Amino acid sequence: MHSLGLKLVSLKPATFSKAWPNHSERTRRCRVILSASNSSSSSSSSFSSSSSSSSSSDKGSTENEKILSSTTTSFLSKSQNYALLKKQMAVAVNSENYKEAARIRDSLKSFEEEEPVLRLQGLLKKAILEERFEDAARYRNELNILAPHALLKCSSDATTVGIRVQVRSVYIESRSQPSKGQYFFAYRIRITNNSERPVQILRRHWIITDGNEKTENIWGVGVIGEQPVILPNTGFEYSSACPLSTPNGRMEGDFEMKHIDMVGSSTFNVAIAPFSLSIMGDEVGGPL
Repeated sequence: MHSLGLKLVSLKPATFSKAWPNHSERTRRCRVILSASNSSSSSSSSFSSSSSSSSSSDKGSTENEKILSSTTTSFLSKSQNYALLKKQMAVAVNSENYKEAARIRDSLKSFEEEEPVLRLQGLLKKAILEERFEDAARYRNELNILAPHALLKCSSDATTVGIRVQVRSVYIESRSQPSKGQYFFAYRIRITNNSERPVQILRRHWIITDGNEKTENIWGVGVIGEQPVILPNTGFEYSSACPLSTPNGRMEGDFEMKHIDMVGSSTFNVAIAPFSLSIMGDEVGGPL
């Protein structure tokens, strides 16, 4: 699970006269151990004095992990099947096979009612439209527990000290092989310097989490192997990609930058707000 650089395109060609080479990035990787695992390992000495209690606790923890794993795997499989049905319905509509489209539509409706995540997403959307905000808050909280990434959009927008970072992701079906557990997502980033000082991107940091809640941290120099300078009121954008072993996931991170108009300026971090990687896109079951 890693991020792959594709290309860099400046928004204002006159601002960037230097061509950015398209070469591979070197990244340093670090697996993140979840706090639950740390807590378990750090407390092992205290459990040694009560072996029977520890055994019972471990057995309960193992059972919970099995249930969570089973639920996650089931949801990922259903998400893939749901996306396939949506595509089949689109094909039926385009070919004017409306009888088949109606059949698939009914199957999708049943699917949405039976799948907890899709059902909650639908209920949340309806509650918001009907201004039943207490119900909306309850559905949102349930979704956060059942599928934390389900509420994220396939885009994000954040501004830090005048530096705006916008991201949009999309599922690339032609590069994916679901039968082999390979899902390919591309994302495009636009960075705009709305401040009055020129900045330079020094390093990047990505936190990538798949649908099984496995997280990986990736650090690298600049973007696409370069450390571009962004002048005030200008910007640039580039495309990259991230393969996952699950049909859903999320990304977030930050850029380390510095102002270059003053010698000895300290560095600062610019946030990349969390965004979703999803084969179904932003809408409930809809394409991106």
